[in-house]
Order: sequence, then structure tokens, then C-alpha cells
Amino acid sequence: MSATATAVRAGKDLVRGLLDLALSLVAVALIWLLLLQAFDVTSFIGKTPWDVWAFLVTDADAAANRAVVLGQLGTTLADAAVGFVTGLVAALLVATVFSLFRGLEHAMMPLAMLLRSVPLVAMAPIIILVFGRQGASVAAMGAVVVLFPALVTIVQGLRSANPVIVEVVQVYGGSPLDVFRAVALPSAPPSLFTALRVSVPGALTGALLAEWLATGEGIGYAIVSNVARARYDEVWAAVVVVTVASILLYSLVSLLENAVTARAGGRP
Repeated sequence: MSATATAVRAGKDLVRGLLDLALSLVAVALIWLLLLQAFDVTSFIGKTPWDVWAFLVTDADAAANRAVVLGQLGTTLADAAVGFVTGLVAALLVATVFSLFRGLEHAMMPLAMLLRSVPLVAMAPIIILVFGRQGASVAAMGAVVVLFPALVTIVQGLRSANPVIVEVVQVYGGSPLDVFRAVALPSAPPSLFTALRVSVPGALTGALLAEWLATGEGIGYAIVSNVARARYDEVWAAVVVVTVASILLYSLVSLLENAVTARAGGRP
């Protein structure tokens, strides 16, 4: 594939990704309106997209409102980034160990699957007791949410290596490390990108929960605090911006995957 064809394919993927993003946002807005109508939510509590737009853009104090909500979003994104990186690095390291030592994988993977099924809310008090109410708890909660789904996905990707090629490397005297480096690792990128897409909203969920239960900062705490004070405009604005941020980050990972795939397809 020539460089021009690769560039054209990348451009098409970008346009497709932007269209998917726009459709996702429209779908969220439509579901939002339908649910408000279906449950007959009073306008004092249930805010429409136009109400949120006015709160953040057109009202007289919209600039101050944006500063508050976006400041909280910045805190939440920073917390989510900590949990995302911690959990993903841990998943990569554990998946590498499992790939090199299959006996350890057979012994420990059932435990990982069991822990994956435990709700984070149930584990949160123990995490807070161990790590306290500061950044360590944020990292721990985010890592727990990201680690187990990413671990299972990455391990499956490493297992997807062609067994014929694995046998060829072993016949020529290759060690398990050689098999991992030359065969398993090159077959893992699709699963790695799947893990990234799953981990982005998971990291945000972990950050919101940590802020609510531990740190008292960011959107996670602001939503609970504003509900208690009946400040529903700010509640809905916070929910909207964190939802849009999650969709944007998910779409960004998809665009990155398309770009990497196009580049790999363009190599001779």
C-alpha cells in the first residue's frame, strides 16, 4: 500500500470516527429527552440539554458556571489518568508474567476473574482503610477497575498467537521469552486497543467513586454535594461534561487504533 493510499485511508477513518462521535452524542441526547418524558420528571429536577446549554453557555453567569464545572472535570480527569495508567501498567506486567509462566496463569486467573466480579463499591471501604483518603486511594480504585478487564483482554490477545509459528520458534530452540517477544507480542495490539477502550470509561468510573467516597474533590463529590443542596443545574452540567469527556476519550482511542492499523497496513 502506497503512502498516498495510507493517507487516504487514514482520512476516511478520521471522518468515520468524527461521524460516529456525532451520532453518539445525538443518541445520548435523544435517550436523555426520552427518559425525562417517559418518567415524567419535573423540570425542577430533570434538566434538558437546552437547560444545560444555557447554564454553561448563554446565561449571564455562564462563564463562572463553566469555570466551576470544568475545574471539577480537570480534577476528575487527572484522577482517572492516575488510575488508568496504574491499572494498565499492572495489567501489562501481569499478562506478561502469565504468558511466560502458563502454570502461574492457570493458578491465578480464576482468582482474577473472581475479583473482577466483585463490585468496586464493596471493595472501596477496604481500599480507603488501607490507602487512606488521598491520591493513593484514587490510584488504587482506578487500578482495580482497569486492571481485571484489561488483564483478561490482553491475556486473550497474547494467546491468539499462531500456534504453528510458536512451534517453529520452539523447534529452532527459542525460549518462552523468544516466543513471547517474536510471536505473542506482535499478535496482541488488537486486544491491547480493546483493553484501552474498555479501560477509559472504567478509569473515569473509578475516579468518580474515589472522589465521592475518599477525596471529596472533583465531579464525583460535586454531584453528591449539589444533589444535597438541590443545585440540579450544576448536577446535570457535571454529568453531561463527564459523559462527553468519556465519549471523546473513547473515540480518541478508536481513532488512534485506526491510525496505527492504517500505518501497519501501509508497511511493505
